[in-house]
Amino acid sequence: MARRSVDDELRHDVLVDIAKKDERRFGRSGKMLKPSRMSVEALVENIPKGIVMTTHSLRKKLATRHHAQVTCPFITKRALMAIAEDPKTTAPFWRVVLANGEMIAAYPGGGAEQAMRLKNEGVMIAGRLGTYKVRHVQSSPA
Repeated sequence: MARRSVDDELRHDVLVDIAKKDERRFGRSGKMLKPSRMSVEALVENIPKGIVMTTHSLRKKLATRHHAQVTCPFITKRALMAIAEDPKTTAPFWRVVLANGEMIAAYPGGGAEQAMRLKNEGVMIAGRLGTYKVRHVQSSPA
């Protein structure tokens, strides 16, 4: 059986069993969601201006919506990057930050560009020289 590419995996939401070897990593057994770009994008589109959502909250909300215990962090990041790299996107991907409030350096323009976009929306940013972080992380209810 041929392996599917990551781009193929971004086309559909897929629920898989959490592998025995990964149960400790995820802290549980059950189902893991491998989210589609469309599912990630739909959630990101609902983050209001001036509010951020952490990657942890994003994955948790996706899992809940799909009746899974966890969401695959790798596929979620890949979906975010596909959204960020699409010049036609209208989804405010820059409103998604790391769990500790840090900017996502892999986004186009890096952390500095993301910090600037968030500052322009009224989000308080701390740090300098590439170590930007949301001052008070409160995740969006989206």
